[in-house]
Amino acid sequence: MPGILDRIKQYSRTPQGRRTIATARRTAADPRKRAQARAWLSRLRRR
Repeated sequence: MPGILDRIKQYSRTPQGRRTIATARRTAADPRKRAQARAWLSRLRRR
């Protein structure tokens, strides 16, 4: 049974995985989305 990292590597090589990675990179490059992510993480860390 393949490990979780092997499964992630397999998925990232598929066309759907490549689209997901491209979407994540575009989202990470957006300053507004980056600020939203920071705010969300800070709320999680406070708990």
